[in-house]
Amino acid sequence: MSKFWILVKQLYKQKIKAKSFIFSILLYLVVISCVMFWSDIKEALFSEEPLKVAVINDTDADFKALFTSSADVEFSFPKDNESKVEKKVKDGDLDAAIFIQDKAGSLVAEIATFNPLKFNDQQSLSSSIQYAGKLYEVQQLNLTAEQADKILQSETMITTKNLNEEAAGGKSEDEKSAGIGASMIVGFIIYGFVMSFLSMITTDVASEKGSRVLEVLLASIKPVTHFLAKLTGTFLLAVTQIVILFAVQSLLFILVDGGEKWDTVIEVINSLSAGYVAYVLAFLILTILLFLIMGALLGSLVSKVEESGQAMMPAMMVGVGGFYVLLSGMYSPDTILVKVCSYIPFTAGMVMPLRIGATDIAASEPMISLGILIVTVVLLFMLSLSFYKRSVLTYSTGGIIQKIKTVLKVTT
Repeated sequence: MSKFWILVKQLYKQKIKAKSFIFSILLYLVVISCVMFWSDIKEALFSEEPLKVAVINDTDADFKALFTSSADVEFSFPKDNESKVEKKVKDGDLDAAIFIQDKAGSLVAEIATFNPLKFNDQQSLSSSIQYAGKLYEVQQLNLTAEQADKILQSETMITTKNLNEEAAGGKSEDEKSAGIGASMIVGFIIYGFVMSFLSMITTDVASEKGSRVLEVLLASIKPVTHFLAKLTGTFLLAVTQIVILFAVQSLLFILVDGGEKWDTVIEVINSLSAGYVAYVLAFLILTILLFLIMGALLGSLVSKVEESGQAMMPAMMVGVGGFYVLLSGMYSPDTILVKVCSYIPFTAGMVMPLRIGATDIAASEPMISLGILIVTVVLLFMLSLSFYKRSVLTYSTGGIIQKIKTVLKVTT
């Protein structure tokens, strides 16, 4: 076996058995599972008694069909007067009381409570009352309750037609919403893995350099071989973590709730085009490689592991910036900021999938962005490889700029 593969195998076996690697996988699984199964967890651990609400209706309209009880709210319609109902609220027999009256042909409602309601409960009750008010106004037109409800519940079907035959078919609102959701998941994955493995390779190289292990290694292997082995081993580790996470999470989706969430996942996957999936995989792989190359180079510049945090700060800030652009694009994916960042190599991996899934862009735009990213990865690899050979055994003090100047002075 060549020295290259010996180093790759040694790095891979060492890191995959490390407690930090296993802990990171468990942490990711816990976080993802908590998000995906939050409703079940909340019901199991934080189940509460339903909110008890009395509705006192002083109008001729019948609102019982609107105020239907659920697991969160239990409605009742007592015939008691206002003072008796308010006493029940004060005594704790009721959490709230809604008094509905007619004033000048419009509905007026008052919510009486002894203890302030939670925001979500208050918002839910207000929403029900607002709908009841609209229904009451419509009923003043001498329509039946069914006719009034049909008017309020009606939705206009909207389709789009692109008159530009040369342009690609425009996405519907539902397709764009699905694209935003899928792109956010992709962005979170890229951000999480890029940041964790950037830190891993930077501190790993810095640790070997600080402990003088590299001096022993480079006596028998070339710096180029060491550089490539670090990149390959760490990349394989990232791929392994991704595969494990997806496999375990898919198994959970299949087993929990009779596979309902797995059916939802399949529906989302089926709604994504093959082209979108291919672009996402390409941007994911290239973005991880880009930051790993940066991490190895930055790790070679420092003289001890304590300095690695300062060294990788610029790369971390670029990643955080791309992530915040992604978050802003969640609400408005057509802004100029999102468009610009989708072409910047260090942020394109997180931002361009959002534009592909949530906006109507020409087929050439993601290809251009991907091409820029590929060229950047190649150029940065060649530059880092050349610089790595000269910096990995160079020890100096000061900031990153000063270290770069020192390496250039010593090796030129």
